Amino acid sequence: MNKQTGILALTLAAGVLGLAGYAVANASRDAILQGYAQQAGVSSFSAAAGKAMFLSTNTTGKPETPSCTTCHTSDPTAAGKTRVGKPIDPMAVSRTPDRFTDPAKVEKWFRRNCKSVLGRECTPQEKGDFITYMSSI
Repeated sequence: MNKQTGILALTLAAGVLGLAGYAVANASRDAILQGYAQQAGVSSFSAAAGKAMFLSTNTTGKPETPSCTTCHTSDPTAAGKTRVGKPIDPMAVSRTPDRFTDPAKVEKWFRRNCKSVLGRECTPQEKGDFITYMSSI
């Protein structure tokens, strides 16, 4: 089997298995989630809770950033913009496969954005739920 045939076979297999358009599991992201699970004392996270958090409007953070959707739009598969107009890649792992794979970046952005939107740092449970939601779409 040559390289092109192999790529075609993998693409067809992904389509048959219903994986087309979905992010493939990532060992780094899985390790980050496992760390949050240990910190939270849970064995799994809730995509529904992550979605609710993403879409929620809050009054405890900065008035100019009452929700994640302020910058990221209500569609995680769409690109967002910072308040000064700088583009932000889509949050959905299906659109930005390397999202949530660098532990230092994940912590940096959770710390900054949770404080801005919620007025506090996110809990390990919230972080795990959020990443689980973004990985599910």
